Amino acid sequence: MMEQNQTPLLEAVTDFIATKPAYFRIPGHRLGRGISPRWTDSVGTKLFAYDVTETPLTDDLHSPEGAIDQAQKLLAVLYGADQSFFLVNGSTCGNEAMILSAALEGEKILVARNAHKSAMMGLILSGAVPVYVMPEVLPEWGIQGELTAADVQSAFEQNPDCKALFLVSPSYYGVCSDLVGIAEVCHAYNALLLVDEAHGGHLYFHDGLPAGALASGADLCVQSMHKVTGALTQSSVLHCKEHGVRSEVFDRIAQNLHLVQSTSPSYLLMTSLDCARYELAMHGSEMMEKALSLASYARERIQKIAGFRCMEGERLDRTRLVLSACELGLTGYMLEKLLYEKYAVNMELADDKNVLAIVTYANEREDLDRLVAACAELRRASQHGAMDMALQKNQEYPPVPKPPQQILTPRKAYFSNTKKVRWQEAAGQVSGQVLAPYPPGIPAIYPGEQISQEVWEYIECFRRDGRHIHGAGKDGRLDFVKVVESSFSDI
Repeated sequence: MMEQNQTPLLEAVTDFIATKPAYFRIPGHRLGRGISPRWTDSVGTKLFAYDVTETPLTDDLHSPEGAIDQAQKLLAVLYGADQSFFLVNGSTCGNEAMILSAALEGEKILVARNAHKSAMMGLILSGAVPVYVMPEVLPEWGIQGELTAADVQSAFEQNPDCKALFLVSPSYYGVCSDLVGIAEVCHAYNALLLVDEAHGGHLYFHDGLPAGALASGADLCVQSMHKVTGALTQSSVLHCKEHGVRSEVFDRIAQNLHLVQSTSPSYLLMTSLDCARYELAMHGSEMMEKALSLASYARERIQKIAGFRCMEGERLDRTRLVLSACELGLTGYMLEKLLYEKYAVNMELADDKNVLAIVTYANEREDLDRLVAACAELRRASQHGAMDMALQKNQEYPPVPKPPQQILTPRKAYFSNTKKVRWQEAAGQVSGQVLAPYPPGIPAIYPGEQISQEVWEYIECFRRDGRHIHGAGKDGRLDFVKVVESSFSDI
């Protein structure tokens, strides 16, 4: 039995630093001595010594035999996986590796339409043919909700040759799907369940949270440990758990991670994963209890402020606070701007209706008090006419559009000859690029899809209002879009 109170990678790097080596390896800053004083004068020098590379003590991510191998095995035991991998290119590379491994060129794969754009990158790399499944839309919140087992069953009945299903659970907003039911459907069709669990690495440590993907029957899942569990930004993990379905796929995972991960992995990121795993193993329940308690404290108080409301739901990660002040005439974008500029309360994201606060164990009561007080003050300002009326333009955005017709696979379109056309002339053309309002980074159009009028009008709302769109030009403007010069259906 492996003891979770170990931090093998942290200890290995610490031991290496203690040898005080004459250092002639990469990186060139020589255990921190060469970092700009402009930086070290602000933050000190000790941490930079941990930015090392492969040495006899520190192991090799791409062929682990020592400290990294031990750290990954500890991670697998903690999460109940058969095998776990450190990711230093974020969950993006994990999602790419899952799709690359599960569906080869020309093979079909079901993809939830609210998938992060990294799924599109995996489709381009693999050449797989996506078949999209539309999650339900929560009209009162204007966001996509869960994917149901019935939706998945229907999709497989129409496409029984799909090799896997790729979905997001929990979503950015904390909405979870019925993974137990979905896994049963997938396995009945000899298909894998791939879960982008980037926002759910903490779900395994408290009964008050929805069950995690691995505990619900997923075959492969990816978690962004930096999002809520204390690792450094860009630090993620990939877990594998076999259920007797398509076992050959699991042999491809390590090979495909070599394809999508850096050959110079950051030891700062990997050490942060080792330490985050340790904290979760030792204190995970208490950490999640604190986060849930803080979120509940704020939710109860905000619900009592007239004009504000918080999302509730059975399968909802309750450490996430989805707030709306539409009754005060404020879009989510306006609310986010007011909270930050007037009260220095910084939210994770905003959409046309809502703002999102992610509450973690590292927050304090003071943080939530400031959020609640700011909401109450905004309510009072609206009552007394003190709010800037120029802000109160409750722009109605159209609902999330249905997937448009797929003419070419994402890979075929991506590698086709394209031309630029004016955005105003783009409707009806086959897109040669992705367009994804960000956040949350969900593509409204994939390469190879015909830009329908419905999708054009949806994106036009974001373009007209100056919202951030991944796929727009260098200046952030969507004046032109790449379309395929000539196309024929290869679906």
